[in-house]
Amino acid sequence: MAAVSEDKSGGFTSSGLQESHNGYGDAETGQVTLPAGWKFKKYGFLPHYASPPFQLGLVAVVCFLCPGMFNAVNGLGGAGQLNAKTADNANTAVYSTFSVVGFFAGTFANRLGIKLTLSLGGFGYFLYIASYLCYNHTANEGFVIFAGALLGVCAGLLWTAQGAIMMSYPSEGSKGRYISWFWMVFNLGAVIGALIPLGQNIHSKAGNVNDGTYIGFMVLTFLGAALAWTLVDAQKVIRKDGSHVILMKHPSWKSEFLGLYETFITDTWIVLLFPMFFASNWFYAYQFNDVNGARFNIRTRALNNILYWTSQIIGAYAFGYALDFGKVSRSMRAKVLWVALVTITMAVWGGGYAWQKKYTRAQTGADSYVTTDWTDSGYVGPMFLYMFYGFYDAAWQTSVYWLMGALTNNGRKLANFAGFYKGIQSAGEAIAFRIDALKAPFMNEFASNWGLLMGSLLIAAPLILLKVPDTVPLEEDLKFSDETLEEVAPTLAPHEINEKA
Repeated sequence: MAAVSEDKSGGFTSSGLQESHNGYGDAETGQVTLPAGWKFKKYGFLPHYASPPFQLGLVAVVCFLCPGMFNAVNGLGGAGQLNAKTADNANTAVYSTFSVVGFFAGTFANRLGIKLTLSLGGFGYFLYIASYLCYNHTANEGFVIFAGALLGVCAGLLWTAQGAIMMSYPSEGSKGRYISWFWMVFNLGAVIGALIPLGQNIHSKAGNVNDGTYIGFMVLTFLGAALAWTLVDAQKVIRKDGSHVILMKHPSWKSEFLGLYETFITDTWIVLLFPMFFASNWFYAYQFNDVNGARFNIRTRALNNILYWTSQIIGAYAFGYALDFGKVSRSMRAKVLWVALVTITMAVWGGGYAWQKKYTRAQTGADSYVTTDWTDSGYVGPMFLYMFYGFYDAAWQTSVYWLMGALTNNGRKLANFAGFYKGIQSAGEAIAFRIDALKAPFMNEFASNWGLLMGSLLIAAPLILLKVPDTVPLEEDLKFSDETLEEVAPTLAPHEINEKA
């Protein structure tokens, strides 16, 4: 039946069409009539190019090729080098600059636009991997550390733009799925990237990877940086219901730095998530270098790497889809989420404690120490532990993004949230890699991981249990923007949308 309402710009007419600057939403067909042009034309079963799922898919592929390859290299332990010290120092440089730039990167994303910010961010990954190829021949640690510092700047831009897209493009009811889709494609990049060193080194029991491994990664990261230029501007993205992403039409450097301050004033509760941000990548140094890098030879590290990132795909799917379970209110889903995170934190890291008691840094650092191969007895237990570590990482990251996305739908504000997340996350990671470079005992590093994760969940409890709303009114989201209701409002009601269209 046709919807009838006020006959004005942005209101439903008696014909069942809602008129707006986007075109018309037809309540009879459940489809939005999109503007002319190839960006809005559907090809078969694919959504139109300027749709949220298509744009998120492109961003996921960019991250598949850039951060995904970075994760594959780092996941080898010591970035594929025999001695992890250079990689530790480089990663300290990465996350030190990342923490500073990332915290303010929401301002840059809002001023420069998502597309330019993402494309500028891709270059650093290529140079970082190239520095290890150079190191194989020159042992120039300074270049690797410089490349790491530059990557931190680039990564701060890329990840903030990615986070803003992933949280602001989807509708409220599909944010969990969008986050899971991104995380699955992104980690598929790490899986495929991990296949490169496995194929290159499958018959090697040495401690470092060969040149071909790094060259393969360099080609892929270059393609990712180039692909970022194919995104459309956020203003042109139109959802299935005809609504637009809420942004600033006329951003300036002044308005966006002021917006960063206003975010703290209007969303003060976000600070309760900061410890979860800080803990979210703290465990990478321990898992990559002190578990995978310390205990296994290169081909087994490569296999573990594949299993780790594959488990991330499973974790993202499970948590992302569960968080969008529409038959339960969003506030109740948040409460269940907190209980689930506490439970798996105790279970996974409890298993990790049992494993860590079996070896020390002094033992694995001895010249006589023999690393484990996948053919050795006793490999299956730590293999599954490492897989659960990967599953846990995806569950944590998906949950944090979903919680931020549940607090607002405003793209400008979510860009700032993403910047806070990546900046604070990277500060934690820089500290963790520095601690590892200083040769802290493995058990001390393990304890810091478990303690930070559990402590951050307790601090975040008031927000998760009490402050996650069932929905955020459009009028509330518009308070942080210079756009009007008519410019961003849906042209179809939720029950009118033809999901098969």
